Amino acid sequence: MLLSQIQGPQDLKKLSQEELEQLVVELRDEIISVTANTGGHLASSLGAVELIVALHRVFDSPRDRILFDVGHQAYAHKLLTGRRELFHTIRQRGGLSGFTKVSESEHDAITVGHASTSLANALGMAIARDLQGEDYKIVAVIGDGALTGGMALAALNKIGEMGKDMLIILNDNRMSISPNVGALAGYFKTLQVQKWVQDAEKVGKGLLERISPRLYELADRAKEATKMILHQENPFYAWNLRYVGPVDGHDLSGLIYMLERLKDLSGPTLLHVVTKKGKGLAAAEEDPTNWHGASPFNPKAPKAKKGGYTWSKAFGDAVVELAGREEKLVVITPAMREGSGLSEYARAYPDRFLDVGIAEDVAVTSAAGMALAGLKPVVAIYSTFLQRAVDQVIHDVAIEKLNVVFAIDRAGLVGGDGPTHHGVFDLAFLRTVPNLQIAAPKDALELRAMLAAALRQGGPVALRWPRGAVEPAPEGAWPECSWGRWEVLKEGSQVYILAFGKTLGYALEAAAGDPRVGVVNARFLKPLDLDTLAALGRNYKLITVEDHQKAGGFGSAVLEALEQLGLRSEVKVLGLPDRFTDQGKPDELHAEAGINAAGIRKALALFGITSGFPAPRAG
Repeated sequence: MLLSQIQGPQDLKKLSQEELEQLVVELRDEIISVTANTGGHLASSLGAVELIVALHRVFDSPRDRILFDVGHQAYAHKLLTGRRELFHTIRQRGGLSGFTKVSESEHDAITVGHASTSLANALGMAIARDLQGEDYKIVAVIGDGALTGGMALAALNKIGEMGKDMLIILNDNRMSISPNVGALAGYFKTLQVQKWVQDAEKVGKGLLERISPRLYELADRAKEATKMILHQENPFYAWNLRYVGPVDGHDLSGLIYMLERLKDLSGPTLLHVVTKKGKGLAAAEEDPTNWHGASPFNPKAPKAKKGGYTWSKAFGDAVVELAGREEKLVVITPAMREGSGLSEYARAYPDRFLDVGIAEDVAVTSAAGMALAGLKPVVAIYSTFLQRAVDQVIHDVAIEKLNVVFAIDRAGLVGGDGPTHHGVFDLAFLRTVPNLQIAAPKDALELRAMLAAALRQGGPVALRWPRGAVEPAPEGAWPECSWGRWEVLKEGSQVYILAFGKTLGYALEAAAGDPRVGVVNARFLKPLDLDTLAALGRNYKLITVEDHQKAGGFGSAVLEALEQLGLRSEVKVLGLPDRFTDQGKPDELHAEAGINAAGIRKALALFGITSGFPAPRAG
């Protein structure tokens, strides 16, 4: 087995073309085998195997810097850079990251997980390289989905202006997670059927067969021969980029040939590579969306697993029903139609659904524009991605108290995607924003109640819920919501647990059967229910618990409010510590952070309520 003999990328330079082709097969087999057991970003990684083999054959990592945008397509890169023995631990607690990570390997040029960051990183590295008189190569691999992000386009503009030496590889598979949207995506989609592309390929091939291998001749003659064909219709010329392609991303020998001839060119060059997401696994090729982030599966009979009913589905069902009652409702998403549970809504209300692509800032400010014009927009966004639009939340929405609802999915620790995707900062940056209200439903029915109430009352409102399963709400059920009021779920005589969001289940488990311990569904963070808090703070000891950073979160808000009320209550604050939480199963991470039932019981013990919990009553 060739793969077992690869200790690092330098070993690829010793292999014949036939051996490299065999290595591609073995890499795909290994990726499929491991993700069948662990789950992971399967389709993206399968589509980039030949490209990664070609890159490591031609360039000299880690001296040359190879940057992968998002990093989820880099499984073959990990296997070729000394991590094969640990590959089975990918996305597991204590194991390899599912993305590239600087602290994990010298071959990982950037730590990443969000899209559209590679080009700005590459520009910064190129500036640093030139200022320090160094001469290594810089290659940024970016997908056509990530290229729709404003950060990538802005960096591309500056790269073209400065003219720094680098190679940008556009990995065009027509997908991010959901199918790509926008004018640029449409351009790529139609590119290969345009006559000018077909003509350019013929001309380029003929030239390359005849010209000298010397690179300056290749650059000069290929450019001059195709300039008249390409210049008027290729958008990359507007950025002052040398454009080459499109080329077949699964033709390994062709990729190596092209990279060898491009690596030493001066200035920025963009190589357009067309790949197929899911390549090598028929099921993933046919349905790359559902195989983007695969759950464990049977590799002999691969079928995308359909999970149970989730919070995302609960939200999607709610907005479908709500749109039938509220004609001004519009839902906006930044490229997360399936992830946010909006596929059915997009089909039912295509004119009232907007996917802006990987552009969270555009999603929020588009919502502001809609609100200013009289609509009722709902921005469906993951907590981790809302980080990318904080300025827009403040500047475009909150200052004028616009009627925008933020439907924040994946709040809290999300599992295998790790620190780049945990939604554990949103409370801290949102609760300091004037005019904005924050709430967390305990179940799907309360989600419906809060969503309807938020649209009725107006102003910016953030509703947040975790990743994972939830019991479905009855169809057509729309209960009332006492806005700003907490809910006492269990009375207690000595201590009350104030639980916000996901941790409510842990609080009920910790308090079960003990009359000394009460539990509050502290579902509103802003406004806090000051009346209930004051009553509890005067008479009982308190524990706050949340699936969020302790600093700046729900517990901090409670402590600030108690000071405002002039109360010196005994309070224990449970939340995530001041560090980035690694990947792992959420229940494992909750236990490690001490915010599960066992952790709450330890906090109760500090108040003198120890293991003598009465057993639950029978019947």
